[in-house]
Amino acid sequence: MSLSRTLALIGAPTDIGAGHRGASMGPEALRVAGLAEALRERGLEVLDVGNLVGPVNPWLPPTDGYRHLDEVVAWNRAVMDAVHAQLGLGRLPVLLGGDHCLGVGSITAVARHCRDTGKKLRILWLDAHADFNTSSVTPSGNVHGMPVACLCGLGPRALTHLGGQAPAIDPSEIRQVGIRSVDQGEKRLVKEYGLDIYDMRYIDEIGMKRAMEEALEGVDEHTHLHVSFDVDFLDPAIAPGVGTTVPGGPNYREAQLVMEMIADTGRLGSLDIVELNPAFDEHNRTGKLAVDLVESLFGKSTLMRD
Repeated sequence: MSLSRTLALIGAPTDIGAGHRGASMGPEALRVAGLAEALRERGLEVLDVGNLVGPVNPWLPPTDGYRHLDEVVAWNRAVMDAVHAQLGLGRLPVLLGGDHCLGVGSITAVARHCRDTGKKLRILWLDAHADFNTSSVTPSGNVHGMPVACLCGLGPRALTHLGGQAPAIDPSEIRQVGIRSVDQGEKRLVKEYGLDIYDMRYIDEIGMKRAMEEALEGVDEHTHLHVSFDVDFLDPAIAPGVGTTVPGGPNYREAQLVMEMIADTGRLGSLDIVELNPAFDEHNRTGKLAVDLVESLFGKSTLMRD
């Protein structure tokens, strides 16, 4: 990634797809934690384009297996249009979420951009959850547990066809890292669709460095690398500010290594930072940690040896 590239911060303040209130405050928490300033200090040009506007969260039970589907679609369409517009201007979009249902809009836009420009797409989904649920598998109906399934063509038509083409991505384009919570029915679907998952058991066995080398294999100068960073990817001991904590996630050094190895490819083309929930945080500790890690994603490294 050339350091001359402009980053566009796009706020999406909604918890429309989540099971807890509060992720709607995530974009502001990232700003308060100094995201733009930290990236500018890295020599990057950073443009904060402000917040998208969408429907308020009605906080209703599911209808036909989905909670707030119309509102989720509206928010994702706004995200898709904003991300696609910034990519068209040659900028690197950074989506400040919001809950992870917004990954549908963001990645649909990125996939379309890759098709238009002839780039290969590689998605790194950093998360505690596989997010491959469907309405028949999840009783909650919360769409933040479904974005990967929707992107792979499995889900309500309004989301699977959000950008016109379905599926938006091929399952072979995504690598999931840090997974440690998968529902029983979801497990079956993930295997059926052949998702490439680097779960915590695998990472424990082979180490984070080797897992990331495998996840990044084949990334070259023709690749657009999209990182979808769900803050619950991190161990809750260091990142309590999320709605769905799952113990046993990457520690601080492992998370830094993930970000540094992505930065080393020089191919980062777009980024989501989602599920930061200040209502569960301690003095914005998780927000500050997210900013620290995103700095590493853009080249901050402690490496002193050649």
